[in-house]
Amino acid sequence: MLAHRRYEQILDRLRDDGPAEVRALADLLSVSEATVRRDLARLERDGALHRVRGGAALSGQAEPPFAQVATSHLPDKEALASRAAQMIDDGDVVLLDIGTTVHRLAARLTGRHVTVVTSNLAVYEELATDVAVDLMLLGGSVRRNYRSTVGFLTEQALRQIHVGTLFLGTSGIRTTGAVLDTTTVEVPVKHAMIAAADRVVLLADPGKFPGSGLARVCGPEDVDVLVTREEACPTTRAAFEDAGCEVVLA
Repeated sequence: MLAHRRYEQILDRLRDDGPAEVRALADLLSVSEATVRRDLARLERDGALHRVRGGAALSGQAEPPFAQVATSHLPDKEALASRAAQMIDDGDVVLLDIGTTVHRLAARLTGRHVTVVTSNLAVYEELATDVAVDLMLLGGSVRRNYRSTVGFLTEQALRQIHVGTLFLGTSGIRTTGAVLDTTTVEVPVKHAMIAAADRVVLLADPGKFPGSGLARVCGPEDVDVLVTREEACPTTRAAFEDAGCEVVLA
């Protein structure tokens, strides 16, 4: 099993059932306890968990629940979602990433004759009963805390599709334009999403500059359009423009 697959399963186990012993994780992954200890050391360096006697637990810095994040910077998220919706025409096939801003975008697609592909369970719930929208939910392991699907099944599904535009979320952006995420389990899915899309539109409110995140998703050269607000860090905006990315202010 590849290392990043083990990381996903370890974090899923800790997220769903709480602290776990090394021996239990080794049995779960069918690997040696030494391999598990190395994996835990790596994840601890990344800030994803902390070691406890005989095992590990999720870090106290773990991301907050979806419902909590949804209420922060709400006017900015609504403005970004409104501007992003204007980029979508009837008949388009779009891929919606996880995140609360992307969820607000989905709410603006109700009644539209579009195809939406997503791993975002909040987006699915928003559009599930709307017969105008062709909706495709990507399978995989469910992250209950952040209402998304992740893992190899999600990634394999993404390799089978091709979409016009990906609307990508982020937990933070460095001044260099590096796009970050708070957990390693989402990064392979985001990579597969980027590969599946002709155009990548990044939605980032000013609070994401610099924001937070331990894992790099992509650089500004991988983003076609950045949708943000006037208050966003000008140095970071310039890094995207220098990389050939269009910056749109909502």
